[in-house]
Amino acid sequence: MKQTYADMARRSPILAGASDEVAAQVLSTARLRRFDRGATIFLQGERASAIYIVAEGWVKLYRIAPNGNEAVMGVFTRGRSIGEAVAFRHDVYPVAAEAATDCELIRIEADAFLRLLHEDPGIAVSILSATFAHLHGLVEQIEQLKARTGAQRLAEFLLELAPCPSGACEVTLPYDKVLIAGRLGMKPESLSRAIARLREFGVTVRQNHAEIADIDTLRDYADEDPAAAWNRSG
Repeated sequence: MKQTYADMARRSPILAGASDEVAAQVLSTARLRRFDRGATIFLQGERASAIYIVAEGWVKLYRIAPNGNEAVMGVFTRGRSIGEAVAFRHDVYPVAAEAATDCELIRIEADAFLRLLHEDPGIAVSILSATFAHLHGLVEQIEQLKARTGAQRLAEFLLELAPCPSGACEVTLPYDKVLIAGRLGMKPESLSRAIARLREFGVTVRQNHAEIADIDTLRDYADEDPAAAWNRSG
């Protein structure tokens, strides 16, 4: 495994609380897995035995409803861990994971963690920290769905990706617009309306690039009182 990947995994929530010695032991058993875009990483209902840390690319987590519809639960990139909450209990994955882009994942067998728990209680803290990070992310996602317009959600998404702290900025969309719509809780046609709405705030989207005229203007709109934003969106 590349040293840069090992260093990144060491900083991830799942290993951040472990000692250097224990983290090194865990990573010595880890394996780097490569997946092409669209490849299945694991299936909903499959027995969980490993934790994955995203090294490169993007991974989509989703559930299939009884009616066959797909619900996107999250899209994760570098440094994010996946599957720890169920892997440590040898439970089944409650979601499926798919490579949203070509990606590389660090696979760590859950038993490698469990064998070292009694040697370093800090691992338990890491497990709790990683689980809390996932929970916090879900709470934020629910808050966005309940209290933000579609255009505000898109604005927040672009701001998260923007490499510039202020001024004009160009953002490369990391995956296709259908997945972006699913991630933001919209239908593709609603995403198109949100893109059109953001033109008023200096945002132009062309294929997989978004040009933002002014980061602060877009941030002000994203942070605007939802009631005012809803009224203005009409």
